[in-house]
Amino acid sequence: MDIIVGIDVSKNRLDIAIVPSGKAFFVDNSHAGIDELVERLKSEHSAQGSCVVALEATGGFEMLATAELSSAGFAVIVINPAQVRAYANAIGRRAKTDPIDAEVIAAFVAATRPEIRPLRDAETQALSALVARRRQIVQMIVAEDNRLRMVVEAQTQKSIRRLLSALRRELDSLDADLDDHIRKSPIWRVREALLVSVPGVGPATARTLLAEMPELGSLDRRQIASLAGLAPWTRQSGQWKGKSLIGGGRGKVRAVLFMAALVASRHNPTLKAFRDRLVAAGKPRIVAIVATMRKLLTILNAIIRDNKPWQSA
Repeated sequence: MDIIVGIDVSKNRLDIAIVPSGKAFFVDNSHAGIDELVERLKSEHSAQGSCVVALEATGGFEMLATAELSSAGFAVIVINPAQVRAYANAIGRRAKTDPIDAEVIAAFVAATRPEIRPLRDAETQALSALVARRRQIVQMIVAEDNRLRMVVEAQTQKSIRRLLSALRRELDSLDADLDDHIRKSPIWRVREALLVSVPGVGPATARTLLAEMPELGSLDRRQIASLAGLAPWTRQSGQWKGKSLIGGGRGKVRAVLFMAALVASRHNPTLKAFRDRLVAAGKPRIVAIVATMRKLLTILNAIIRDNKPWQSA
């Protein structure tokens, strides 16, 4: 990495800091502003070597800049804001403004040299957006179902039922859109069929994995577990040894794997036996379920890697 561009993203503005030149400026978070940024980076740094652009994940405000900078040929990294904040605290940078944050982002990338992974293409991003919207609709349906059980007034019940009817129609429409999206790609059709061949894995889980974990099948079991936030990390100091914990990674993937592991631990003979052995050995049930999630993800990774459907032992 010869040149590192740190970008602090807000709704309307991008603050930019460049290492090692120390230059700092800002542009609008719009097509015109990002076009200006692209031209400036190309004109100022084309002769100085490779250029890596780093942005924090900010709930979607970074998507436009990420897409346009990537399509312009820059290596783009989207990094975890919590890691950047921890790095800032570690180096004593407690002041927090947008220009300072951009500078800290660039310094963090220069210090840690994170791996640059290929970004998801437009089709995968569209699938991810549909999967996310489906998840939101399901959450609204669950919330309204819970309210319906609590209320006793007839008019309120009627209102809730009307809304539930509309939400379920929207859910059916989204499922149809997802079917169309999957059918557009022969690779996705094949991979979805491979994933749902595993007892306990349904279409919602398979499509979330296709959208949120395109690396599935290309990494080893330790790497894929770490990417999902399912690799346990040890806490130990001297003679003290704390409990191993999981965390980080891709929360959406963990959420669907948790539900899939609950189903698989009842209906998948291999994973049920695995979970039962852990419980019989004295492991807490939640620990056994997390281990089942990790084993399920390992199985799914191997199925995509080998292009072979599930075969019961």
